[in-house]
Amino acid sequence: MSKSPEEEHPQKAFGWAARDTSGVLSPFKLSRRATGDEDVTFKVLYCGICHSDLHNIKNDWGISSYPILPGHEIVVGDKVGVGCMVGACHTCENCKDDLENYCPKMIQTYNATYYDGTMTYGGYSDIMVANERYIVRMPENMPLAAGASSLCAGITVYSPMKYYGLCNAGMHLGVVGLSGLGHVAVKFVKALGLKVTVISTSLTKKQEALEHLGADAFFISRDQAQMAAATATMDGIIDTVSTKHPLLPLINLIKPHGKIVCVGAPEQPPELPIFPLLMGRKMVAGSIIGGMKETQEMIDFAAKHNITADIEVIPMDYINTAMERLVKADVKYRFAIDIGNSLTPA
Repeated sequence: MSKSPEEEHPQKAFGWAARDTSGVLSPFKLSRRATGDEDVTFKVLYCGICHSDLHNIKNDWGISSYPILPGHEIVVGDKVGVGCMVGACHTCENCKDDLENYCPKMIQTYNATYYDGTMTYGGYSDIMVANERYIVRMPENMPLAAGASSLCAGITVYSPMKYYGLCNAGMHLGVVGLSGLGHVAVKFVKALGLKVTVISTSLTKKQEALEHLGADAFFISRDQAQMAAATATMDGIIDTVSTKHPLLPLINLIKPHGKIVCVGAPEQPPELPIFPLLMGRKMVAGSIIGGMKETQEMIDFAAKHNITADIEVIPMDYINTAMERLVKADVKYRFAIDIGNSLTPA
């Protein structure tokens, strides 16, 4: 007979979890494994809310196993953090190349099966245990609450810029969507010294993009005149949108040999017109987080350039309201849960 989450391991823990596709989170008792020779046990102080948390608790992607205790943007008191993964095989080609995020046996921080066969539970909880190789050192000048989101949002936009060569002086990049990922992408593009244009469906974000985030230009994606005038002006585009949207207008914006990198995860696949790709040797690619070495590199770069997500700090018992607001894009731009000061056992 299988054990309950509270009985699986020796260390008692407490958090908030979803039990079904309603996505409603409520107090949840669980347990954490004993601290092994390569493990670190820590008290969670802050945990960011990622849009993928919302998809997972509602089973939008059809891969959820309940109960789900989300959270993969986790920081703790001694200036370390845990991101989107807590395990991998460590022997495959990807792992040897410091790309554990592409390991076929990569273990996600929550909603996954750990080496011992038990479920992984994330950072919406009071304590966690993680293998030391999946711990990120947070620089002293990195604020913990705002820095937590870099462990997902930051590396999600930083990694494709580096891998696809969209980080060279003189380049012009587009950022599609000004939300949790998009606003961080703009900050990284500017820190790299590149020109950046924000592409959005909402005119209300124009002032924010230009005046607060320092974007060089702002386009409304539905404005055909604006989009036509910008044809073949961009070296690349980071597409952060997580809902279905047309790719053809974006393909038209990039120069020959240009690249569109999708980092959002729409529930439905987009239509991909091939002919415009053929005519310019253009590329539509994807990217997901980064390996541990690159994640540390990103955190150090972010700290050097004072890059953090713009956050709204919330108590744990506000989580369901926060999720409702996230559905409506009613947050500027990320929520961070004050776990240390607001999570109390039922």
